[in-house]
Amino acid sequence: MSRVKDEFNKRCRDDWLFLIGQWVHNERDRAMLIRHFLDGIVFEDLAEEFELSVNYCQERVSKACAQLFKHVKS
Repeated sequence: MSRVKDEFNKRCRDDWLFLIGQWVHNERDRAMLIRHFLDGIVFEDLAEEFELSVNYCQERVSKACAQLFKHVKS
């Protein structure tokens, strides 16, 4: 995931908020992606916040990233 974090550091927050809004079509997935990558929330805290397991949060964030990066060129 550090490679993905590096990608997030290449653009400003406003760009990512726009792109995530355009390409991640599930509200919860958008929120988790924003909270993890833009707000720096670790998966354990994310799981607690969304009342999900850590593994499920990681899976959802990973799939949302895949969806996003299908459309985003760095």
